Amino acid sequence: MQRSLASLSKADRLFLQPVSANMKRARSISQLFFWCALLPSLATLLFLGIELRGAAHGRLLLGLLGGAVITLLGALAAAALGRRNLALRINPLRELAKSPEQPPKNFSRPAGAADDELGALARVLLARSGEWRQLLERLQSESARSDAILKSMAEGVLTVDHNLRVIFCNDSLARLLGVQIPLPPRTALLDIERDPALTELIAQTVASRSPSKQTLQLASADARVFEVSVNPLDESPQSGAIAILHDVTDLERLERVRKDFVANVSHELRTPLTAIRGYAETLLDGAIDDANNRRKFLEVILAHSIRLNNIASDLLVLSELESGRDQAEPERISVRAAIEGAVRAVEPEAHVRKVAITTGALEESFVCGARTRLEQALINLIDNAVKFNRPGGSVTVSAGRTDGNRVTISISDDGVGIPSEDLSRIFERFYRVNKARSRDVGGTGLGLSIVKHVVERMNGAIGVESQLGKGAVFTISLPECTSSPG
Repeated sequence: MQRSLASLSKADRLFLQPVSANMKRARSISQLFFWCALLPSLATLLFLGIELRGAAHGRLLLGLLGGAVITLLGALAAAALGRRNLALRINPLRELAKSPEQPPKNFSRPAGAADDELGALARVLLARSGEWRQLLERLQSESARSDAILKSMAEGVLTVDHNLRVIFCNDSLARLLGVQIPLPPRTALLDIERDPALTELIAQTVASRSPSKQTLQLASADARVFEVSVNPLDESPQSGAIAILHDVTDLERLERVRKDFVANVSHELRTPLTAIRGYAETLLDGAIDDANNRRKFLEVILAHSIRLNNIASDLLVLSELESGRDQAEPERISVRAAIEGAVRAVEPEAHVRKVAITTGALEESFVCGARTRLEQALINLIDNAVKFNRPGGSVTVSAGRTDGNRVTISISDDGVGIPSEDLSRIFERFYRVNKARSRDVGGTGLGLSIVKHVVERMNGAIGVESQLGKGAVFTISLPECTSSPG
């Protein structure tokens, strides 16, 4: 692991920065020592050579010249030995300056044996190298931990510098924006997202050095809604900002559903309550003595009371299905028996409305689930087929096995049908295709929503096909139960 001085603390950097300069200075001193020994020797040789020409006693001068040569050679050898010894002590210090957290293998022997200044410096550096190694290992561990946390976050994380160039982008945000990571160095923010509101929010934080928060719908992320929180990296004017993008699309959708549900419930309850109150006040104001109309008024009050009770009952059933509180033990259910029970329950209403209910092929098959819930779902579908039909119309119920160990139940009618633009919404709570007719026949707007939840709780699916004026076909597909559950 190699680290530069920039990875160390300020005190360590101040301590290590002069080391390299001091080693260079020591090397220069050794070179100076060498030349100081060489130059006088050369000067001596030159002088003796000049004197040798005019001297009468040449043999004596030759002896002096030989002694000078021997002195010169000794000085040169001493200088070379001193320089070599100094280099052996300085080189490990130089290697330590390059990699302070990992001292050379031979560091303690040549550099730390002496008791002079270099030896003391070597021992101090050797002692501090362990601290630097622990510091760098801790920094590396913290960096790896931070990277792992950022990469595993479900929220999008984006870091930019003061020029709005991307420093970091985690996997979650990259998937949302549809970009490949790692990004090229100095990638501009506008190269990965082009939403003006997000760009302006980040730029504002970088310029003002103050946190900001806003809910944005990003077109570059498939129009999903995000709660964006942007904070400056530090107080320096040249620093950037970090943005956290929390996806609240589902929360926004649930909030809209909740508001719509409250509004729909209030509207559905207001109509019968208003009728009951109006007719009751009319009776109290003297209509109770009107023998011709009081029974009619009481029948209206009774009808709206039944409607209120039906709404409350359906809301309770729907709440149990959605919350999971309806956890009855699953049982093996005969599909034929469930269909026959549902048909018997709806036959009186069909007789009144002059609609014929017929059963087609009812192949003996079994599914797993709650018998009462399955019968309730079938009653809702057959009842709708009867109520939204015409006098003389017909409803056909059939069931059979299909490939893949599935059981299919089909309820078809030749009634008024459903417009194609309404098919995708008929399973929503309180959604009505024909609001006036639905209220006239006593519908709560919750029946199909209950059917959908019951079928999905049994790991099934429901579909519908319809043409306006030609009737509708509802098809339920459930997994076959070949043995008793549990």
